[in-house]
Amino acid sequence: MLQFFTKLGYLCRESLSSLRRGGWMNWAAISTVTVLLFLFGVCLQTSWQLDSLLDHFGNQLEISVYLQPETQGETIVPMVRGVPHIKDVRTIPKERAWQSLLEELGIADVAEATEQLEGNPLVDELKAIADNAQKVPEIVAQLDRIPGVDRIVYVNEARERLQQIQQGLSWIGIVLTSILSLTAIAVITTTLNLIAVARRNELEIMQLVGATKVWIFLPFVFQGVIFGLVGGGLALALITTLRTLLSNLFFVKTDFLNFLTEGLKLTSLQLSLLPIIIFTLGISVGMVGSFLAIRRFSLR
Repeated sequence: MLQFFTKLGYLCRESLSSLRRGGWMNWAAISTVTVLLFLFGVCLQTSWQLDSLLDHFGNQLEISVYLQPETQGETIVPMVRGVPHIKDVRTIPKERAWQSLLEELGIADVAEATEQLEGNPLVDELKAIADNAQKVPEIVAQLDRIPGVDRIVYVNEARERLQQIQQGLSWIGIVLTSILSLTAIAVITTTLNLIAVARRNELEIMQLVGATKVWIFLPFVFQGVIFGLVGGGLALALITTLRTLLSNLFFVKTDFLNFLTEGLKLTSLQLSLLPIIIFTLGISVGMVGSFLAIRRFSLR
């Protein structure tokens, strides 16, 4: 046990000595790793959130049917009920929808707002509930042929858009992570190589007194790990701060925002995995950079 603490103390002293020699180059390496891990964490978190939102959308069987301005919702309800696989239909008159919208926007005087816009700009809406998610496209095609129907919105459209965004984000994340990983490795390699050059005389003396290459170069590996840990900690702090700011930004609680908020929540498992993945990537990048620096210096 005493020998273990002696070796650990040696590693800490040598690593701190190397960090002091690195000067501002240490911050260059740490900042590069921080940017890498921050962008990677944001992309990973957003990908998880989109997955959750897609699943959340998949559970919705509601179809919004917007009518033409001159069409009354009650006149269309019997025809909508007659469409196969429609389980329920409810009408949202434009007057009620207009009043609800103004309340959500914090406008108390409905008459004044209506007068300023020269009337109610909304139309009657029907909410049709399907009994089978697979039949939704077929139901939409039949609803679209009903006279008086202007536009139909259902979750499959949003789902397709989200899938496209998710695919694009995944590719962007892969490209950014690859480029920044190579950049971080290059900066760490350069930093540790410069430190090794500055300490060349000390390292040669250590070799002459019988120190093995493992104990000579192990502090450099330890320093690469420190770069990864510090960069990971800073990246996590930035990601957490950004998540808190965005959650506080959506202070207006509409039905749609409540729906998105519910779908974008990360699970407890994902919240636990995110720090582990970020720190693992940071340590891996730091170790790869340190091994390349050691290899380059040892071959001289």
